[in-house]
Amino acid sequence: MTELEFRALAREGYNRIPLIAESFADLDTPLSLYLKLARNQGPSANSFLLESVVGGERFGRYSFIGLPARTVLRATIGDGDARGHRTEVITDERVVEEDRGDPLAFIERYAARFKVALRPGLPRFCGGLAGYFGYDTVRLIEKTLAHTKPDDLGLPDIHLILTEELAVIDNLTGRAYLIVYADASQPEGYSRARERLRDLRARLSRHVEPPHTRASVRRPEHREFARDQYLAAVRRAKQYIEAGDIFQVQIGQRISKQFADAPLSLYRALRTLNPSPYMYYYDLGDAYVVGASPEILVRAETRQSERVVAIRPLAGTRPRGGTLEQDAALAEELLADPKERAEHLMLIDLARNDIGRIARTGTVKVSEQMVIERYSHVMHLVSHVEGTLRPGMGNFDVLRATFPAGTLSGTPKVRAMEIIDELEPVKRGIYGGAVGYLSFAGDMDLAIAIRTGIVKGNVLYTQAAAGIVADSVPESEWRETEAKARAVLRAAEQVEDGFESE
Repeated sequence: MTELEFRALAREGYNRIPLIAESFADLDTPLSLYLKLARNQGPSANSFLLESVVGGERFGRYSFIGLPARTVLRATIGDGDARGHRTEVITDERVVEEDRGDPLAFIERYAARFKVALRPGLPRFCGGLAGYFGYDTVRLIEKTLAHTKPDDLGLPDIHLILTEELAVIDNLTGRAYLIVYADASQPEGYSRARERLRDLRARLSRHVEPPHTRASVRRPEHREFARDQYLAAVRRAKQYIEAGDIFQVQIGQRISKQFADAPLSLYRALRTLNPSPYMYYYDLGDAYVVGASPEILVRAETRQSERVVAIRPLAGTRPRGGTLEQDAALAEELLADPKERAEHLMLIDLARNDIGRIARTGTVKVSEQMVIERYSHVMHLVSHVEGTLRPGMGNFDVLRATFPAGTLSGTPKVRAMEIIDELEPVKRGIYGGAVGYLSFAGDMDLAIAIRTGIVKGNVLYTQAAAGIVADSVPESEWRETEAKARAVLRAAEQVEDGFESE
């Protein structure tokens, strides 16, 4: 883009204009490019890497690297009192704006400030807001959910990175697109963006070393829910089901352990052990979010001038078999299990209801129903539900209609969440919320925050839940949470072993 073209776009009212440089990247991986671009010089806080594996077997076409950002949005949600809400805009580690209203409403207004000159041919995410909406975001949507459990992690309820510098890796062609957004209101905006692109392109040729990992002693695990306490919680949940309060509820447990190794090493192990549709590594400065989630919360995208929203319920679980024959037998067992099928059908209905609140009449459909998807330690039943958005509906309307996932709460949603508040011992935090992005291009893609580890203060935390229904066996539900948590814990063990195995 020439400076004349840039000035012309600025006169049209655009205040963010992308400058793009293209380079071969076929000798690198997304991980090595992240190290070169985000970790090679200076602090790496508020940077990220997003990858995807389709069907558990092949990488998605695009990977995204968010370079260390100057600006982040952090929100804390008041406990039963809207006056307790606080959203901060932090630029260069300084609070430059604060709002005490509804954080979702503020973030929606904030995102609308950016008038972006979009470039054709770029993927859905080419800059915007990336990060997480923690589980307690639901208290902005369902006001009757007043009281949270103790917050022992001390993380913001919402953390979003304003991504104005990023690299998009095309894994099909082996090319990297370096994107820097110039602020059209600044006299030197164009020249600074050009200089930044030259610097980033130079970094691509530099050599980097991976995080040093050496074998160490495996640390013991700590459970917030003792096994007997979890079994008692399942029995209590079944009493609510028998009384007619709910049909299903997700009761989870948190597991933690000391972890002093590099969080990026944990991501390296997790992406190898549990390749998933949503793989993410977020460096938030004082904490790290490392995940390999198999499940969409919601996706909103433009297809042939129409806005389409999709949910992909994932419920019904079996461990992977040790042989192909065992694996096939477990899949057949899962497909035939009446308890798993009944639970899954309830969640399909819930997804249809959620999308129906914002979709045009007659457009909601189930395009896939109860197919098997396999991951490293478990297999799941999965379906696909989508609909066409009504005119006037935006991404935050979609988020409010679908958050949190029925697969992490229950049915009916509100009563199930009240029971979760009662029975789980600690605040969920990021777990059960959403991780992903809201693009400058208008698309939104959010994964459910499961199969996710949080590293803070040299401690690793991970959580997992099981769906409790009328005929649930408490011991079986406990084992399901253990199997789901094992992916992150096994990744930590692999790092502790120095990436060596016998």
